[in-house]
Amino acid sequence: MSNFGYTSGILGIGGVLPEKVLTNFDLEEIVDTSNEWIVQRTGIHSRRILEKDQPAYLLGVEAAKIALNEAGIDAKDIDLIITTTETPDYLSPSTSCLIQKEIGADKASAFDLNAACSGFVYGLTVASQFIATGYYKYILVVACEGLSKVTDWEDRKTCILFSDGAGAAVVGPEQEGYGILQTNIGAVGSLGHNITIPCCYISQEDIENRPNKNKRVVWMNGSEVLKFAVRAMESSTRTILDNAGLTVDDISLIIPHQANIRIIDNALKRLGIPESKAVINLDKYGNNSSASIPIALYEAKKGNKLNKDDYVVLVGFGGGLTYGSVLLKWR
Repeated sequence: MSNFGYTSGILGIGGVLPEKVLTNFDLEEIVDTSNEWIVQRTGIHSRRILEKDQPAYLLGVEAAKIALNEAGIDAKDIDLIITTTETPDYLSPSTSCLIQKEIGADKASAFDLNAACSGFVYGLTVASQFIATGYYKYILVVACEGLSKVTDWEDRKTCILFSDGAGAAVVGPEQEGYGILQTNIGAVGSLGHNITIPCCYISQEDIENRPNKNKRVVWMNGSEVLKFAVRAMESSTRTILDNAGLTVDDISLIIPHQANIRIIDNALKRLGIPESKAVINLDKYGNNSSASIPIALYEAKKGNKLNKDDYVVLVGFGGGLTYGSVLLKWR
């Protein structure tokens, strides 16, 4: 992470979920699966799903409003909106532009960023650089996902995992020694074929990978992704701690991407971090991609799990394949 002299931090955080709950028992009526099988393999009991005629970007709008209110910042003071999404309602206009319009952030630049489930960590990293250089003062990072729109509900390997939601953070100037201390982002494109969501083109290989020949849905090689995820989360976390001169014992709270309880458990064990220090909500919400970390951070704040001077790690992985982590000192 570059440091040009301006320190940045999260000034306000928000999270929003759709009202519709889809339980494992509901899925038993849709696909050949069982509650016991899903819980054993993933740790998920239920997930939140958008209604069919509901766009995902409106969740992002509500999350943004909560974050702005918490930060005490008016939308008209936002200089830039970064929306992280792998499931935009439109390719154009961007989700960021749709959100800009709805919240009245008239002077903000706006663009979308797709690093799949690592998106929020990537977004915080980009935002911190703009603030470090003095280019912008206040940046809104919105993670907005509608994975149910690209889920094959006949594929029991994937439909049990994914869900919808949005989280948002206002990033701005922070007191020296607090806020975003370190970030680490990376990608391994040679493994990208293990998670795909086709858009304007689909290869013959991707067509054949999809069991029901549904072309515009998510497909995943779960075992390969699991192995990558555990290694990447451990390595990225150790990198930011080493760069900050800290150890895992200094961490007060770790907020991992909510993909699968087996991934989280294995990563925590390799790091030597007890589960009591981890925020885990995937049992209720499933995997809502880049929105999972900010939603969990928002819930941690609401649950009084964040205290001044706490060192907090955000860490994730996702399609691409991508990975990333952020070290915060909370104020």
